[in-house]
Amino acid sequence: MERNNNRDAFQAKLENIKLDLGTYKVLLYFQNHKEPFVIYFDKPARRFYFSLIALIVTEMKNLNKPGFIHIRKHEKTLKLLDNSLAGENASKTVDGMWDKIRKAWRYTLPDLETGTLFKILERNLIPPYEKGGKYRYDCSDDECDIWANLFDYDENNPWRLKFAMDSASISLNDISVTLGDLRDSSAWIEFIKRLSIPPKAVNREKKAESIWWKKVAFSLVAVSIIGAATLAIWNSYIRPAPTKKALELPDKPSIAVLPFINFSGDPEQEYFSDGITDEIIAALGSVPKLFVIARHSTFTYKGKPVKVQQVSKELGVRYILEGSVRKSENKIRITAQLIDALTGNHLWSNQYDRDLEDIFVVQDEITKKIITAMQIKLTQGEQIRTAAKGTNSLKAYLICLQANDYLSRGNIQRNALAKQLAKEAIALDPEYAWAYYVLSRTHHYEMWYGTTKFPEESLAIAKQLLQKAIGLDDTFAEAYSELGFLFAVEKQHKKALSLGEKAVALNPNSADSHLRLGKIFVFAGRWEESIPEYKTAMRLNPIPPTLYFWSLGLSYGAIGQYEEAIKWCEKAVRQDPDSFFAHLMMSVVYSWSGRNEDARSEAAEVLRINPRFSLEIFEKKASKRLVNALRKAGLK
Repeated sequence: MERNNNRDAFQAKLENIKLDLGTYKVLLYFQNHKEPFVIYFDKPARRFYFSLIALIVTEMKNLNKPGFIHIRKHEKTLKLLDNSLAGENASKTVDGMWDKIRKAWRYTLPDLETGTLFKILERNLIPPYEKGGKYRYDCSDDECDIWANLFDYDENNPWRLKFAMDSASISLNDISVTLGDLRDSSAWIEFIKRLSIPPKAVNREKKAESIWWKKVAFSLVAVSIIGAATLAIWNSYIRPAPTKKALELPDKPSIAVLPFINFSGDPEQEYFSDGITDEIIAALGSVPKLFVIARHSTFTYKGKPVKVQQVSKELGVRYILEGSVRKSENKIRITAQLIDALTGNHLWSNQYDRDLEDIFVVQDEITKKIITAMQIKLTQGEQIRTAAKGTNSLKAYLICLQANDYLSRGNIQRNALAKQLAKEAIALDPEYAWAYYVLSRTHHYEMWYGTTKFPEESLAIAKQLLQKAIGLDDTFAEAYSELGFLFAVEKQHKKALSLGEKAVALNPNSADSHLRLGKIFVFAGRWEESIPEYKTAMRLNPIPPTLYFWSLGLSYGAIGQYEEAIKWCEKAVRQDPDSFFAHLMMSVVYSWSGRNEDARSEAAEVLRINPRFSLEIFEKKASKRLVNALRKAGLK
């Protein structure tokens, strides 16, 4: 019987779900059907991934609502599951297990079509796709999208996961997890208890039972694919999940530069391949006729197998550049290829085998070839600027690459290393604008990290270094925007705004410059004008850091659009549950909107992250309106 006929023949709705741990299967009960639809699961290699989802669902049932689960807090349980269920695929280290979870969740679990995570046995209503009595459903693009949207996955914080159960119109109460007479959490607890028994402690009579219990874990995956299997087979019976729309293409040629792969065989050379990527992004970004995605978004794909069509949809660009770098002593090999993601055509590719000292020439050539391949004609005044062009010293450039790498992965220790390296680069070439910019940012970060005894002095030094950088390169957009932000901190609003606007005029592709201009508007009390800048920044950086989300949310809250404010601040908190500022601004927005209990709850999170938080100290940096909202939330 054809699939379309099946849809017409049945007017069923999913009524309830039973996960039977004892028989290693899930039963889907539909109205008007006596027999349940049964899905079996097999293969030890898949048990760990599905037990992960079972854990998430169990935790949601404990919370009595669907929501995000901070999976990092369950490391001990996951390690037990991995060692007990994954067989040959068990990870040797905890870090390896986390990496496996991240990759599986992002690339395997949401992909019904290629992941083949479940097989439907004893199903005679659809044509067979495999011999031997086994059936595999061949989903359409729309149905595969529905499957993918059953999962919420955060690129920037992959350990907060959510199974979007509600997208299949299934409530937690409709699902039962059974193990004999035990149900739901009791069944899961008993299952974990059985796994915890060392093999030597199990007597001969119960040997078969212990193996049986290992098989039980795999059936828990049923919860994770309830909506997927049902929607994929009977899509018309259940409310479909909203599919994630691809971002619209800009009105000018658009490109994303994926992180170049390090083929040097030395992880310590990662900064070099990343630096090459950064240079190309910076060079392309300086061309006003292009739309260039920010580094933060493209680097979320680092180390992952990607499809250019997927990247194109997620980032909203037409062209994708990918490549690799091999550095060996004084020799380099750089390969690059430009792909039209809409057609799949390779527009240009090349391999460069050069001496290391020719790196600047190669970067320029790659940039020019890309622009030519995209059929963009530059006028004489439209220059291509890269950070490397500010120096003729290869050593200074390489040192600055390392410093910038430390800065981008910032913490107190790396900031100190970046500071030292930037000073070394300046000593090698006192006319190197980029080195002054990097050094300035280390002083700025010392203020936020609280590692400077004299914050006013650090601020003054940071400004002086930025002014030096601009004096050496008056086209340095990021230096203008950073300097504008520092003037805004000092409440010199007119000067700050002038610098911020000049930065986005020089480089309209700089997401951070648009973000800083938004911040400058906020410091000046012009909240509404900050919103378009934040949105532009997000379009250039579609997978942004948490800062983007809570900044936009705070601006919406300040102009009284509380629903939007809460939406964006909640995104920030979901993305990084340990972000001090995300919880702080969430508390402010809740307080402004009159949700006082929620505001106090977020204030408690602020103190969890920073028990020494002082509203008195914070008051020196923030407006009275923010301070009053936090005081109302109970902070002191």
